[in-house]
Amino acid sequence: MLGKGVVGGGGGTKAPKPSFVSYVRPEEIHTNEKEATEKEVTLHLLPGEQLLCEANTVLKCVQEDSCQRGIYGRLVCTDFKIAFLGDDESALDNDETQFKNKVIGENDITLHCVDQIYGVFDEKKKTLFGQLKKYPEKLVIHCKDLRVFHFCLRYTKEEEVKRIVSGIIHHTQAPKLLKRLFLFSYATAARNSPATDPKKHAVMFDTLQDWCRELERTKGNMKYKAVSVNEGYKVCERLPAYFVVPAPLLEEDIEFFQGRGIPIWCWSCHNGCALLKMSALPKEQDDSMSQIQKNFSDRIYRTVHRPPYETAKTEDLSSNFLSLQEIQMAYSKFKQLFLIDNSTEFWDTDIKWFSLLESSSWLDIIRRCLKKAVEIIECLEAQNMNVLLLEDNASDLCCLVSSLAQVMMDPHCRTVFGFQSLVQKEWVMGGHCFLDRCNHLRQSDKEEHQRQLSLPLTQSKSSPKRGFFREETDHLIKNLLGKRISKLINSSEELQDGFREFYDGWHSRPPSYQGLLLPHLEGPEIKVWAQRYLRWIPEAQILGGGGVATMSKLLEMIEEVQRLQEKIEARHHSQEALQAEAASPPRTSGRLSSLFPFALLQRHSSKPVLPTSGWKALGDEDDLAKREDEFVDLGDV
Repeated sequence: MLGKGVVGGGGGTKAPKPSFVSYVRPEEIHTNEKEATEKEVTLHLLPGEQLLCEANTVLKCVQEDSCQRGIYGRLVCTDFKIAFLGDDESALDNDETQFKNKVIGENDITLHCVDQIYGVFDEKKKTLFGQLKKYPEKLVIHCKDLRVFHFCLRYTKEEEVKRIVSGIIHHTQAPKLLKRLFLFSYATAARNSPATDPKKHAVMFDTLQDWCRELERTKGNMKYKAVSVNEGYKVCERLPAYFVVPAPLLEEDIEFFQGRGIPIWCWSCHNGCALLKMSALPKEQDDSMSQIQKNFSDRIYRTVHRPPYETAKTEDLSSNFLSLQEIQMAYSKFKQLFLIDNSTEFWDTDIKWFSLLESSSWLDIIRRCLKKAVEIIECLEAQNMNVLLLEDNASDLCCLVSSLAQVMMDPHCRTVFGFQSLVQKEWVMGGHCFLDRCNHLRQSDKEEHQRQLSLPLTQSKSSPKRGFFREETDHLIKNLLGKRISKLINSSEELQDGFREFYDGWHSRPPSYQGLLLPHLEGPEIKVWAQRYLRWIPEAQILGGGGVATMSKLLEMIEEVQRLQEKIEARHHSQEALQAEAASPPRTSGRLSSLFPFALLQRHSSKPVLPTSGWKALGDEDDLAKREDEFVDLGDV
């Protein structure tokens, strides 16, 4: 039936256009209205969430190359999210064994997660914004979390197409008033809902008692105190109404520079040392005012640095660390590697995977952030020193580094409610500018700049089948023999002796999951998550297929790799045969391709069999069947 199931087939090459023409109108698909109502998937709404528009008989495409593969269902838009309700999802709703997000479903896109919207008109993709004179036959949504959704509207009623497309464009791109954001309607509705056990939800840190309890939990109440001097935000709107400062600090000092230059408590270590943050004092040109600031800073600094009783180390994140511009530019380049619309772009990117990934600098930024957090932990844990993070507003990098350090050191922050409380404390109450950084109100000039950065990486080119082996080899040789990835591979040499001793000492012991946990900082250990390209693998899109489908393809892939290894060994013992075949090298490659572990058996293609990023694993002598798969968790199989 046209309205149900997954149809068509897949593959790496572009599929031909369907020659079959259906004369059954979309409204005739469900002849029995009662049966259609019973099978309709329920739309789950949060408190205060309202349905704005919807469209029926929408095809969510599994692959872009043709619209003959996908799942039919209903596309809806609320004041919180865009949701696709597939016709076959009702069978999975009662599966209590699956882990599900209680707020966002697999086919849900929050309005603030939408990065860019495209429409396909006569096989040409165009950016959608403002009022449309013509409506597309296909909707392509790029998300900020690197997902890409394709919705075919060919079989949808024209009136419904106009409503859903116009509604999605308006509610994701049009400038908004602050009070129109969904969080306000949700807060109003949630306030009227029945009260829950305070022990079973995150700490909001909106009362003085919340901060006092956090001080008691971390045993920091001996040296630090919670203050209410900013109650009603009468001192500074940048600081929370309640926060924690060193006990010797006077409340009038907080008011002197409107909260600037004051060490704000973040967390206390078991040995009594504390992690603090501080916003920088305004730069003054007047010499007398500069001297007043210096005297003020020296006096305040002595509240956390009183040798020999306690010492403090200052980490200036504004001048000695990453800039926000570096992070934004790296993320924009990194994002382009995943916002891919067709198989041609997919293979073009895969050929140059290492060089493109490194040129984005995103993994190096991740490593530097983790390394900075571990350096702070070493000061707190090994040197028994207070650490004072310094930033212009103490609301960007301070939030990031402080959160990473607490997740590594405090097992409570690695629980669900503990992590939620951490985000609330360090980011929400910490004054992070979510509206500006995420452009929630769509009123910033940087929107057009972001749109250009999120366009596809390459234009459509011919398929890279021809000469793939040679081209891929050239790229790998340049990367491995050159210095282009040396900063990642040799990054561990940058570690100082004291830090190296602390870092190596921890990794030499069995980890305690109820205590300190440190990440690996060596370049090769910083990886992109394994399931980055699953949307191009047909078998991974089987609704409810789970680990069974994955395991089946994995076993087939292992058998194919073993056969390839046997062929390589046979040719190694026959030098003369290799020389005779030199003029026509074998087309089958033993490398990993981005389709691993789902490449079909006996596939006569010049494209790689295993992912470019993992081909080196074949050089190991371990039995491949015993190796942990890079892409999937097989623990439940």
